[in-house]
Amino acid sequence: MRLRALLDTDALGLRLLGGEGELDRGVRGVMTTDLRDPSRYLSGGELVLTGLAWRHTAKDSEPFVRILAGAGVAGLAAGEAELGDIPRDLIEACSRHHLPLFAVNESVAFATITEYVVRQVSGERAGDLAAVVDRHRRLMTSGPAGGGPDVVLDLLGSDLDLRAWVLSPTGRQIAGAAEPLSGPVSVRLAGEHLAATRTGRPGPHRATAEGVTYSLFPIRNTGRGAAPASRDVRETVLSDWLLAVEADASDWPAARLDLLQGVTQLIAVERDRREAARTVRRRLAQDVLELVQAGAAPAEIAARLRVAAPVLLPGLGTAPHWQVVVARVDWGQDAASGGAAGLPAPAIEGGPVAQSLLEEILVDPAVTGPDSTDRIAVAHTGDEAIALVPLPAAPAEPDAQEVGPAEAGLHADALLSSVRAPLSAGLADDGRLTLGVSAAVSSAEGLRGALEEARHARRVAAARPGRVCAAGHHELASHVLLLPFVPDDVRRAFTARLLDPLRDYDRRHRAELIPTLEAFLDCDGSWTRCATRLHLHVNTLRYRVGRIEQLTSRDLSRLEDKLDFFLALRMS
Repeated sequence: MRLRALLDTDALGLRLLGGEGELDRGVRGVMTTDLRDPSRYLSGGELVLTGLAWRHTAKDSEPFVRILAGAGVAGLAAGEAELGDIPRDLIEACSRHHLPLFAVNESVAFATITEYVVRQVSGERAGDLAAVVDRHRRLMTSGPAGGGPDVVLDLLGSDLDLRAWVLSPTGRQIAGAAEPLSGPVSVRLAGEHLAATRTGRPGPHRATAEGVTYSLFPIRNTGRGAAPASRDVRETVLSDWLLAVEADASDWPAARLDLLQGVTQLIAVERDRREAARTVRRRLAQDVLELVQAGAAPAEIAARLRVAAPVLLPGLGTAPHWQVVVARVDWGQDAASGGAAGLPAPAIEGGPVAQSLLEEILVDPAVTGPDSTDRIAVAHTGDEAIALVPLPAAPAEPDAQEVGPAEAGLHADALLSSVRAPLSAGLADDGRLTLGVSAAVSSAEGLRGALEEARHARRVAAARPGRVCAAGHHELASHVLLLPFVPDDVRRAFTARLLDPLRDYDRRHRAELIPTLEAFLDCDGSWTRCATRLHLHVNTLRYRVGRIEQLTSRDLSRLEDKLDFFLALRMS
């Protein structure tokens, strides 16, 4: 706004005392001070309000005004409540430094002037920013991108003093004009947003992290090119981006809220553009998957992989190794039980939801920016999403199919460690994500086995309780793999038959037979090692083991009985 506008508003009670030729100066803000030297708090363009408490003699006016003029303030408004008429020495000092001077009537509070100026300045900035946003939107929707989300976030910071970030549903930072958010804050905000969205509450959502208040705006394209509204929020909740603004928007005027909604629409256009760019990678994964499932010749699959490698790993000179990751999202009231009751809701197609989610999960959480998914190819079939993940080739024997040690490549638990909290919030009480990871293979012949391995690992994860579960190929080589597939009633009967007599005895006699049995099996039946671990005399240990055998009619010197006890303890 201009200084001249202050005189046009009677409610402010201002009288011009000097500087009529400078009234076209722009006002960027307001500062109230009674310091002798307020320079450290000035950045230029302010209207300075003062009650003149800093003035003790006429000699004080000159240095005070000189400091203001040097800082580039727009004007000075002095209150009449303290001294009555504004001192002549102050008027003359302002005249010498060409600083406009206003007198503030004693009936007008400085807060009234401050509120008026802030409202006017914010409104004009919002109007200027809205025009820029609109121009940017037209550029992005009609041709090449106009700089992406970062440009708009820069404008929010420079014109409205708003720090803002674009986050993925897992809390990964896609864009941000200010300092990056810390990992824990990003994850917390993403989780808060997903939880609020699942309740059906309209945005923006208010959230607090580490003592700072944020407003969370969902990024959905509601413009001319927008897709029809989803039938169910669960179809998009795990894939939508969000705009996190460091401010409390609960008391914002409608005009500012509308502006931020416009910003989210603009970012949504960019998101849709990036989404379209994934089509080639998805098609590559789909082609390879169809060949593998159809039992195509290895040479044909290898040819497809040679096409995919340069797209997914540009510049890589040698053929990569590959891993397969399978994910599934189920919706239903019993989805977290791990049993057959967790059925997907018929109205929701699970494959596309799992596909978008898996594309996000496979991004390194330390990588920022919307382009970090460029090397991920995910297809979907039915309710399953299947990712073909390229890995740089590691030194190996020419005919080797498995890549080095089991720890090479992706690990199931590591994939979900940083995203489990926000995804659990988005899945709420009726959703479930299960994920399986294969070992790395280095040939087309190995892909079919890798796909089956990943699918089997996912079924192992699905047999576990919890909203977000994963299993890897290394878990398929253990006897523990068999336990989740034992029916619940068989489990209960088997463990009760072997362990209930021991539990009853322990309850009545405090004999600690169950801990003794566990330690004995852990020590492979070694009397000496077990007695040392339990701090018992060997004869006492022999007595306890004898009591276990008597109560259960089993013989702990026999391998079969040891195995039955071991499995009963694991299943309990």
